Amino acid sequence: MGSPGEVRGDIMRRKARRLTISLSQELAQVVKEIARERKTSRSKMLSACLEELAKKRLCAQMEEGYKTMANENLECAKTAMNLAHEAMPDWI
Repeated sequence: MGSPGEVRGDIMRRKARRLTISLSQELAQVVKEIARERKTSRSKMLSACLEELAKKRLCAQMEEGYKTMANENLECAKTAMNLAHEAMPDWI
């Protein structure tokens, strides 16, 4: 899998799909204001927010995977060192 930035680019190149969502009046107003500030449509603004959320989610998943693998690798190295010490106690 590519970097999170590449994933975001992939998401942006995909064909758009129309969704119907419900927002509180307050949140709908915030969406409208932010879209106006950024000189973009509400749809594009919400898409950008969701893409950022997807990117953060992917980074968190990758970080968790790397931590899990690091722990597994450490345990494997400890086991290998113990076996090496048993096989060659004077060498290690």
